[in-house]
Amino acid sequence: MGAAESSSKLAGSVHDFTVKDARGNDVELSRYKGKVLLIVNVASQCGLTNSNYTELGLLHQKYGDKGLKILAFPCNQFAGQEPGSNEQIAEFACTRFKAEYPIFGKVDVNGGKAAPLYKFLKSEKGGIFGESIKWNFTKFLVDKDGHVVSRYAPTSSPLSIENGINKLLEA
Repeated sequence: MGAAESSSKLAGSVHDFTVKDARGNDVELSRYKGKVLLIVNVASQCGLTNSNYTELGLLHQKYGDKGLKILAFPCNQFAGQEPGSNEQIAEFACTRFKAEYPIFGKVDVNGGKAAPLYKFLKSEKGGIFGESIKWNFTKFLVDKDGHVVSRYAPTSSPLSIENGINKLLEA
């Protein structure tokens, strides 16, 4: 059992995980201690792509300097709607939607190869139909201590989460 697998069982917070950025470099999520996080599984070819990427950008503009960090994790597990390479995905998000928040390496969010971070997120906040992620743009709101506070459905607009973000930023 590798270190990442064992840590997912002992993890107390999101800050206990290391993930890969779009270039394959390790990123320790402990670097976000003291920040409110919105963790989202994204896709480039989904019917929800335009609205979600646009609103995530608005949230980043409004709250990025106040302590909100949006962490986007591309995933191709839903109808093959994220087929590109990490480089293509990052270029798409940054060029088309001017994403100024990190776009990480592509991950699985469900199944045996699900990223340890996503196993943790799902175990902390199961969805309405059980733990598995049902579609692109499922959102997890995480407090400054790395604890999962809320889970939002793919159809929940990022702007509808604004009150929850504000409460956590003020805490």
